[in-house]
Amino acid sequence: MKTLATAFAEAKAQNRAALIGYLPAGFPSRDEAPELISAMVAGGADIVEVGMPYSDPVMDGPAIQGAAEIALRGGATMQDVLAGVRAAASAGAAACVMSYWNPIEKYGPSRLAADLAQAGGTGAITPDLSPQEAASWMESTDAQGIGRVFLVAPSSTDERLAMVTAASSGFVYAASLMGVTGNAEANGDTARTLLERTRTHTALPIAVGLGVSTPEQAKVIAQFADGVIVGSAFVRAVTAAGSHAQACEAVTELAAKLREGVTR
Repeated sequence: MKTLATAFAEAKAQNRAALIGYLPAGFPSRDEAPELISAMVAGGADIVEVGMPYSDPVMDGPAIQGAAEIALRGGATMQDVLAGVRAAASAGAAACVMSYWNPIEKYGPSRLAADLAQAGGTGAITPDLSPQEAASWMESTDAQGIGRVFLVAPSSTDERLAMVTAASSGFVYAASLMGVTGNAEANGDTARTLLERTRTHTALPIAVGLGVSTPEQAKVIAQFADGVIVGSAFVRAVTAAGSHAQACEAVTELAAKLREGVTR
């Protein structure tokens, strides 16, 4: 099983940022999703975020919202997330869950941490969970060796940065802009400033997400970030494909191009 620490260390040794790809579980169908995740790893993704589809997202733009709706209509559950995690881990990537807190609370934090570890998962990203309210989650993830990932944003105060980084144990997710995914291009200067501020509080890897869709954008962010996170572009590639085989090919091709982009 590849851990988050190993994935970031390997990328650093190769003088590049780690490529982190996102796809929601159960999209476009429960059977097709794991193969698409494997295709992403085949193209060069170091870390895969397997999203738990949610009906009321706070940071997802139209592309990911649409994919989540399709997955939910198809009956996607946390078991499909775990299937995606197994696919990513089996393909050789570090596998993470990305989920809003309500599905985790419903499933059971301790149960999810244990099931995630058993599936080969190494991390969990919780975009709407505040560290002040994460005591049970921190205990559960520590018990299973799951890396916690909390978010910082350009609006985060120094006090907030200190709190978030202290609660994180996998890496820190730096949102490059205010807003939702897939709606605007990342601002390199803003992202760089946020990383510089965050690095004064932690030695953990810091990955930048929101607003990164192309190899050119990834290249800008890779000059100063430890990881580059891409989600909406993968969803759009699947949506535009005419068949499952074409979708797998498109995901692999996009991952390969982004992998070139994150090389410094």
